[in-house]
Amino acid sequence: MLVKIAEKSGFCFGVKRAIELAEKSAGKYGEVFTLGPLIHNRIVTESLENKGVHIVERVEDAAGKPLIIRSHGVSAQTEDTARAICTDVIDATCPFVKKIHNIVSAQPENGAVIVLGDKNHPEVTGIIGHARCKAFACADFAEIEKLFADGALSQNEKTALVTQTTFDRSRSEEYFRRIREKYSCVDIYDTICNATAERQKNAEELAKRAALMIVVGGRSSSNTGKLADICARHCKTVFAETAGDIPPQTLRGLHSDSIIGITAGASTPAYTIKEVHERMNEEITKVNENEEDFASLLEQDQSFTRLYTGKRVKATVVSVTKKEAVVEVGAKQTGYIVRDELTNDPNAEVSDVVKVGDVIDAIVIKVDDSVGTAALSKKRVDAALGLEKLAAVKDANETVEGVVSQVVKGGVIIIYNNIRVFIPASQTGVPRSGKLEDLLKKTVKFKIIEVSEQRGGRVVGSIRQANKEVRDAEKAKFWESIEVGQKFEGEVRSIEDYGVFVDIGPVDGLVRTAELTWNRVGHPKDIVKVGDKINVIVKSYDPEKKRVSLSAKDPDENPWTKFVAEYQIGDVIKATIVSITEFGAFAQIIPGVDGLIHISQISTERVTNIATVLSVGQEVDVKIIDIDTEKNRVSLSIKALMEDAAPAEEEE
Repeated sequence: MLVKIAEKSGFCFGVKRAIELAEKSAGKYGEVFTLGPLIHNRIVTESLENKGVHIVERVEDAAGKPLIIRSHGVSAQTEDTARAICTDVIDATCPFVKKIHNIVSAQPENGAVIVLGDKNHPEVTGIIGHARCKAFACADFAEIEKLFADGALSQNEKTALVTQTTFDRSRSEEYFRRIREKYSCVDIYDTICNATAERQKNAEELAKRAALMIVVGGRSSSNTGKLADICARHCKTVFAETAGDIPPQTLRGLHSDSIIGITAGASTPAYTIKEVHERMNEEITKVNENEEDFASLLEQDQSFTRLYTGKRVKATVVSVTKKEAVVEVGAKQTGYIVRDELTNDPNAEVSDVVKVGDVIDAIVIKVDDSVGTAALSKKRVDAALGLEKLAAVKDANETVEGVVSQVVKGGVIIIYNNIRVFIPASQTGVPRSGKLEDLLKKTVKFKIIEVSEQRGGRVVGSIRQANKEVRDAEKAKFWESIEVGQKFEGEVRSIEDYGVFVDIGPVDGLVRTAELTWNRVGHPKDIVKVGDKINVIVKSYDPEKKRVSLSAKDPDENPWTKFVAEYQIGDVIKATIVSITEFGAFAQIIPGVDGLIHISQISTERVTNIATVLSVGQEVDVKIIDIDTEKNRVSLSIKALMEDAAPAEEEE
């Protein structure tokens, strides 16, 4: 008989993260409290109790004390209450559950939410507690049909459907298909945890080959119970919380070549799985005590470690070549790790990753007893640890830094903590007209926006989001420090008919046409072009509308100052007509200062059409008859000169 452990068994990164947070918090505060059992595993919760992690059933029982929100999550109201009355709230909600909370809370108040799962499970009640609209928990498709049949839901209202993270994948796919066929108003969000889906898939594949399946985990654990249901469809199944729960004579009736499979829920610690594995091997030894099989030989020779696919080992590097590292793992087989199983970095050499004498963690990926070798992988162990770290980075919304190592189809690759992080082209910050190759070998800051355990682990990042966060911080600082009269050197970004937009750092400001120069302007493009550097002064700003009005006029060059210093009322001067309107003509006195010759001041005779008397570009003699220093306006008159000349002519 052969005992095989399902590839995906035991703690998922969400559960492991919750336990680590609890232990760390207990060390910090001496004792902490969790709202309900942190996870559904009696052995683990008893161990945590001994470390100072205590269980309370109500938030009020932890008032004035630090409280941990367990991985199942809680309702929005419960979370608000906790933050109001507890000294600290440590949120250990599983990232996948958090994602569901965000989906549900984003639904409009006039919509509806369906949660596909166990309505009594704390995860489901917590999800419903984040809905702003009506919400229902349904265990199967029949209950969903009943909601529509009874009128609780209508085909005319938009409805979002989410799934409990531990829901049976095969059942959900069937329900999704039937919902799409019958209820077009329902938007389906497949929120089954990737780790749960993979765990169920691995368990089912193993159960199809096995004669017996041992499902290890807490009896109150939803995901462990679903594993037992799935395995029971294909072979004899035993549900055990510990190795001691496995009934005697469990192997009775099995053939010598039978496979015994072991799988475990997400809340089952590795040491419990190991104890069950050892117990089954002991039972096999008893059954086959007179047979000298491979297992009994290993029993006789304790100096060697038994290797099997999936086993994690400590490996000592004994030699390094260009293609691989040869390692010693304390087994009869010689271990080797090829370059591609050492690191994800395509540019790294074997010698860059390990040196002779290094002791590293590795996982067995193939054992070949016929030639006495075992293939191992270092990067898969690193990946498992790296995925947990990157999931924590994502949850904390941290910004990290890495070097762009590759340009691939659709984006670039950054190796971070020996994990390949894919940055889609749309998230690189490079414009469509730009080249992704310009990022190669450059150190960049980025955010983690997706962590998935599927297909060996997929991590997606965003340089654009990290850059946006920096820009947002710079903008916030800008709006805190901006003042009227503040000077900047800016760059012209765009030109419009009404003015130009100037880049002054975190924001763009508008210089209206009249504020470009003291002289008259036809069109802004006559003064500046895109890319020009110009000095500007803040005229006004509106932090709420994020608008800044600028002026490119230098106060020291204000022509009005020169005008009032050199001219006064009564002066007779020469001026040039620059524009004609229905009510008069404007004439330039000096560059930047125009005066108005009102239609009534053009001639001693009645003027009905100014264009028959004056023309643009014509130089005329005028008399200054008024200066308004508050409004910076000048009134001119040709008529006054004519009237002054009339008495002189009569006297002559």
